[in-house]
Amino acid sequence: MKEETPRSNRYYVGLFGRRNCGKSSLVNALTGQDTAIVSDVPGTTTDTVQKNMELPGIGAAVIVDTAGYDDEGGLGALRVGRTRQAARRIDLALLLVTGVPEDVAPERQWLSLFSDEGVPVICVYNKVDEWGESYVDEWQKHLGQPVLAVSARTGKGLAALRGAMADVSRSDDEPDDLTGSLAGAGDVVLLVMPQDIQAPKGRLIQPQVQTLRNLLDKRCIAICCTPEQMPATLKALHDPPSLVITDSQVFRVVEPLCPQGTKLTSFSVLFARYKGDISRFMAGAERLRNLSPDSRILIAESCTHVPLHEDIGRVKLPRLLRQRFGEGLGIDIVAGNDFPDDLTKYDLVIHCGACMFTRRHVMGRLRQACRQHVPMTNYGIAIACLTGILDKVVYPD
Repeated sequence: MKEETPRSNRYYVGLFGRRNCGKSSLVNALTGQDTAIVSDVPGTTTDTVQKNMELPGIGAAVIVDTAGYDDEGGLGALRVGRTRQAARRIDLALLLVTGVPEDVAPERQWLSLFSDEGVPVICVYNKVDEWGESYVDEWQKHLGQPVLAVSARTGKGLAALRGAMADVSRSDDEPDDLTGSLAGAGDVVLLVMPQDIQAPKGRLIQPQVQTLRNLLDKRCIAICCTPEQMPATLKALHDPPSLVITDSQVFRVVEPLCPQGTKLTSFSVLFARYKGDISRFMAGAERLRNLSPDSRILIAESCTHVPLHEDIGRVKLPRLLRQRFGEGLGIDIVAGNDFPDDLTKYDLVIHCGACMFTRRHVMGRLRQACRQHVPMTNYGIAIACLTGILDKVVYPD
C-alpha cells in the first residue's frame, strides 16, 4: 500500500480566475499530468479539482483548480460559492488574469477577499504566448502588485512561478513541532488512548499517529496504554512519566491518576495550537464559563464520519454542556466543509481538533468568528473547562 502525506498536512495552492483564463492548463503544467480537463469552452471546470503532488521548495502539496468566479446563472452561482469555500481553505492563491485589463473590479474583489482571509496571493498573467507581455504592466498597475507572466502551453515563466511559490511557503508561520516545549529527547511520555467503538478497527486515529510520530522523531520514550491499563502501566515504570497525553473525553478518568509533577494534556489541546490559535481558544473557554440556559452553541467537526454510539461531538460534548447549563441549551452541529457564513446567532463555537483540516482552514474560521465577535474554543479545551481541570492542562509555548 502506498504511503503518502495526509491532505490535512499538505500545502494547498488554489488557482482562481475568470472562465477560460487557463487555470486548468496551468494546473496540468504545474503537475506535469492531465489532471484537469482543458477546453476552449468557458465554464468547463464546474467544481473544484484537487491533485496531490510534490512541489519543489514546498514539498507535499495539493493543487486546487476552481470554477471561474465570473460564472453565471443559478448553477453558476453555486459554482462560485464552491470557489469561495475553496478560497478559505488554501495556503496560497494564484490569481490568474489574461488579455486586456478592462473591468478589473472582480480581480480587486478577490484580492480583498484573500486579504481578509489572510491568504498570500501571487498574480499570474497567463497565456503570454497568445497575448504577449504588453499588458502585464497595465495589470500590475490595476492590481497594485507584481504580476508574473507565464505560458502553460510553452512553459515560459513556470520556473519563476515555482520559485515565487516556494518563497511564499517558507514564510508560513505554522508550528513545526506538535508537542513543542512539552517534550524533549529522553523524556518518557505516556499516551493514554481509548480503544472503544469510535476507534477505527485495526488502526489508530490520525491525532494519535501524528503525536506518536512527533515524539519518536524527538527521541522521546513513548509508551501507550488504554485508560483501563493506566494504573498498571504507571506501576510498571521505574519513574513517573514527564508528560501524559490523553484523549480529551477521558480527562475525568486520567487526571486523578496522573502522578504529582507529571504534566497533562490531550491530543485535541495539542492540535488547538498546531492547527489554530491557542490563545483565542483559551479566551473562548472563558465565554464557556458564562453561558446561560438560553445560550446557543455551534459544534463544528472537520470530518464527516458516520455518527457512532457515544460520539464525542454529537453525544458526549452536548451531554456535558446540557448537564452544566440545562436541557434548553441550543446546540447546532455541522461537519466537514459545512460552516455557516453568519455566526452571529451563536454565543460560542466549539471546534474539533481539526486533524482533517489544514491550519489555514482553521485560522480562516477563527478570523470569521472574530470579525463577527463570536468566541471560539475547541473540544479538548472545552471538555477540560467543563470538567473543572483546565488549570491543570498544559500546552506548548
